[in-house]
Amino acid sequence: MAYATINPYTGEAVASFPDATDAQVRTALDKADAAFAAWRRTSFAERGRILQNAADILRRDADAFAKLLTLEMGKLFAEAKAEVELSAKIFEYYVRNAEALLQPEKLPVLDPAEGDAVLVCEPLGVLLAIEPWNFPYYQIARILAPQLSAGNTLILKHASNVPQSAAAFETLMADAGLPEGCFKNLYATRDQINLIINDPRVQGVALTGSEAAGSVVAAEAGKALKKSTMELGGADAFIVLADADLKKTIDWAVFGRHWNGGQVCVSSKRMIVVDEVYDAFLEGYRKGVAALVAGDPFDAATTLAPLSSQKAADDIKEQIRKAVGHGAKAEEVGPPVPNQGAFVQPTILTGLDDQNPARHWEFFGPVSMLFRAKDEDDAVRIANDSPFGLGGSVFTSNEKHGLEVARRISTGMVFVNHPTKVEADLPFGGIRRSGYGRELLGLGLKEFVNHKLIDVVDIDTHF
Repeated sequence: MAYATINPYTGEAVASFPDATDAQVRTALDKADAAFAAWRRTSFAERGRILQNAADILRRDADAFAKLLTLEMGKLFAEAKAEVELSAKIFEYYVRNAEALLQPEKLPVLDPAEGDAVLVCEPLGVLLAIEPWNFPYYQIARILAPQLSAGNTLILKHASNVPQSAAAFETLMADAGLPEGCFKNLYATRDQINLIINDPRVQGVALTGSEAAGSVVAAEAGKALKKSTMELGGADAFIVLADADLKKTIDWAVFGRHWNGGQVCVSSKRMIVVDEVYDAFLEGYRKGVAALVAGDPFDAATTLAPLSSQKAADDIKEQIRKAVGHGAKAEEVGPPVPNQGAFVQPTILTGLDDQNPARHWEFFGPVSMLFRAKDEDDAVRIANDSPFGLGGSVFTSNEKHGLEVARRISTGMVFVNHPTKVEADLPFGGIRRSGYGRELLGLGLKEFVNHKLIDVVDIDTHF
């Protein structure tokens, strides 16, 4: 699968890594299964000690960890450091909360003769995690921290363009004291992914990625009767109501669409603005986007990162051409981006009528779709006219009304007066073609556990 580090800003091929051999895959499965037998019996205190060690190391060596992210996928260095900190916070969330979240639950019974019914959470075993390149550490942390806390062990297949980030996280966990076999990074091939999913010792698979990858992996897991969770694409709506504070809303819109180079499943891809303030919003948004500075992601003055690869940049440019071919208007904004690097000129798409299929696409880069809504009801209609259902946001000066509008948006997450965001202490997930299952908090912690009923009945009850 050509695991290699290619600097998206310079185009330099930094390092390459060989695919895993079948023997290495079998060894990883053997060790993960053997480790599970012991890890599942490890105390919460010991699990927490190791996770806290990992958080401490991340913070101690934050610059070194962040440098790898910027080198491999082009993330702004400041954003890379923020991702390192977010990953540390995820570890700490489970250090503090995992034991309480996994406590046995006494069930209310209709008849005391039914006995004392208790629901306990037990780990399933070895899991496979397939993760993408846009948040290389965060994507690992949000599956690894809860699943280690639950007592499972994990094999990682990371994106082929962030091999050093994946290896760094494996080293991190070993340095934190995690026993061998509990977490293993593999440079696996597609055939080996199928081999892992179908191994009887593997009990589940978690994937974050594209719809195409999700459908293939989910089908394979389904054939093997394995539990799966899918975190897929998104085209989040950013609804602007007539009473919104336009200056603050525009600032959030520019950030919400362009952080991480616009390569975020929950970035604000569809700006839906009521007619009353549409023109003013568009004028301010155009100025805000034009002020972004494209350049070296290691330079603190840079505010617009390159895309993760030249192929990613070429793909989104082709998407723009197709959208225009279907009748959309594309406006390139701001000074020309550098010739060096996998940059895409920030672009605003308007005129996306109901017949234009591009209105239902996900643009994974600095491309904004703007929609003029007749009124609030029309804004909600446009927001829900999407095959995706990941996140969304509503901007208004009336927070109570914002909550009412948020409840009408058909997604897994909605934020009032803030673009969709990721936090260590908020759940993450969507519906429809954005996937199924949840990550983080107790929801993510319990995705791969056996919710086992234990019912103790008086032996003489029915005699």
